[in-house]
Amino acid sequence: MSKGQTINVSAIAPVVSRVQADAVLEICSRLKTVPGPLMPVLHAVQDRLGFVPKDVVPLIARELNLSIAEVHGVVSFYHYFRQDPGGRHVVHLCRAEACQSVGAAAVEAHAKRSLGIDFHGTTRDGAIRLEPVYCLGNCSLGPSIMIDDRLHGRVSPQRFDELMTSARAAEGGT
Repeated sequence: MSKGQTINVSAIAPVVSRVQADAVLEICSRLKTVPGPLMPVLHAVQDRLGFVPKDVVPLIARELNLSIAEVHGVVSFYHYFRQDPGGRHVVHLCRAEACQSVGAAAVEAHAKRSLGIDFHGTTRDGAIRLEPVYCLGNCSLGPSIMIDDRLHGRVSPQRFDELMTSARAAEGGT
């Protein structure tokens, strides 16, 4: 799209909000000249919106001159990309062998039970999303989790509960 030219976003992606459309258009405009722009664009969209809404996929495809199938294929292949809003806090639980050997399975079972969700799920109050990860690079201090961008080691089921209480308290929740 040339500078100053407008597009009819509602014709391409009729369910996309103006805020989402503006964010996607700005990101695509800024990044479409980098080699292989799709991954950087998807990361930037998720960083800005918190997820990659399925309804912005046609808009991304149009702006990068790709097919909708190509964009959808990348979004659905990489587990990192979320297609729904998820939680206000994302908890990545390490499932690598080093963490497994020091009790990560017990932390995983406890996390799922105490939060009432499975991996890729979000608690009913929208506070916590639980995601698996296959190494956080904190092997000597396993079991490890990362809450948002903060790494925690030697996590027991009890410490997990303390960390969840702190995460919820930090946002004013219960």
